[in-house]
Amino acid sequence: MNNPASYYRLAALALLWGSSFLLIKVALEALSPTQIALTRIVLGALVLVALCAVRGIRLRGSAALWRRIATAGLFASALPWVLFGVGEQTVASGLTGVINATTPLWTALFGMLLARETPPKSRLTGLGVGFAGVVLIFAPWQGGDLLAPGVLACLGAAASYGVGYVYIGRKLTGESLREHGLSPLALASMQMIAAAGFAAVALPIDGLRPVHPEPLALLSIAVLGVLGTGIAFAMNYRLIADEGATTASTVAYLMPIVSVLLGWLVLDEQLGARVLTGMALVLAGVLLIRRSNRPAREKPRIVRGLLRGSQLYAELATNHPGK
Repeated sequence: MNNPASYYRLAALALLWGSSFLLIKVALEALSPTQIALTRIVLGALVLVALCAVRGIRLRGSAALWRRIATAGLFASALPWVLFGVGEQTVASGLTGVINATTPLWTALFGMLLARETPPKSRLTGLGVGFAGVVLIFAPWQGGDLLAPGVLACLGAAASYGVGYVYIGRKLTGESLREHGLSPLALASMQMIAAAGFAAVALPIDGLRPVHPEPLALLSIAVLGVLGTGIAFAMNYRLIADEGATTASTVAYLMPIVSVLLGWLVLDEQLGARVLTGMALVLAGVLLIRRSNRPAREKPRIVRGLLRGSQLYAELATNHPGK
């Protein structure tokens, strides 16, 4: 890497984002899923807005821009974070981290459907391998509880990330940012502000119940919001500046490993060989998709625009605090 400190930032990001599922599980002892989502978003937004203020970055935009940012905030932040909280009421934190690793697959799939172009064979192979891993994780032939609503909620959260990243890539990058004079940090701050509005609207679903004064649970949500959402994004922003989005996006491979290890060490969760094998297939599929993003001289259309969903994940997921 260009900067030796990047190794430490990458490790810290993997720990912060990989531990988010453990923190959600612990926070559920005191708060409901919507309470967790709203608190996390508000704390993260406060940190990001403070960083913008320190750097002299103004948060401004037209009504049309705010509508786009609100859509991104819904699909890339508010909705998946509520769904992960709902899912983790019955799903192990390690398994949630494994399901979250399918995000690049959903991003690639939605991006390809939107592009309406014939994708490279390597990308199709990556999708096939990755979703084969998903099927192995769910094991529908066993008729067990892996198809329970909690698991489907977590899978819906990963798919929501995919929709959000594709939308951001089409509506909130490149010329759109330059036109409004926005930096990725400003965009993320505005996205968190919009996401807070959606989380507040969803609060009556299950967020009006009393908060249990569990110190460890309250500390978990504080760490998740301040460090896992706000500070982690600032670290990631620096990592992208030093090493590029592709290098920074390798954290996606480390997050499920961290989540599984923490779930095992802290909560004594056991996922089993089948789920771990499925996770390996998912990560292998993601790797194949990433490799298919390399520009080919004889096929310049492969890198045209930002409609390619798998490329979006590498370049966009690392620019937004969506984990």
